[in-house]
Amino acid sequence: MVEIERKFLVKNLDFIAQSQRNYVIKQGFLNTHPDRTVRVRVTGDQGFLTIKGKSNDSGTIRMEWETEISVADAEKLFSLCEKEMIYKTRYEVNFGNHLFEIDIFHGQNQGLIVAEIELNTEDEAFDKPDWLGEEVTGDIRYYNAYLSKNPFFKPSEK
Repeated sequence: MVEIERKFLVKNLDFIAQSQRNYVIKQGFLNTHPDRTVRVRVTGDQGFLTIKGKSNDSGTIRMEWETEISVADAEKLFSLCEKEMIYKTRYEVNFGNHLFEIDIFHGQNQGLIVAEIELNTEDEAFDKPDWLGEEVTGDIRYYNAYLSKNPFFKPSEK
């Protein structure tokens, strides 16, 4: 129930050729309070309800609880979500001994690409691929709940 994760910007699209899998994600937020978020997500033929707690000071550790729900239930819950939805394509890349999940955002966050890696400990070492850019762990501007209300790119910046 504890998630240890680091986030990075991505320099280029080289990861696509290295990916083993990709899929589209649609997600909305029932609650985006800074101390807790409640997310509804559809990934292919699966639905999920996720609750995340507040991150520690470094932004790497937080409590996360998730359960699978039907896609039909997730679609119903979307009608209760806060205004803006998140749409993205996720690519999974095994690199070294770890799995990187790279999200290419669509819609209001078109152009943003963020990579995440889940770790077993906060200080766990991992190999960094060449396409991995600046670390943004703990920067709330890259949290999906924040991006749903505050698009990363303003229309004049696209």
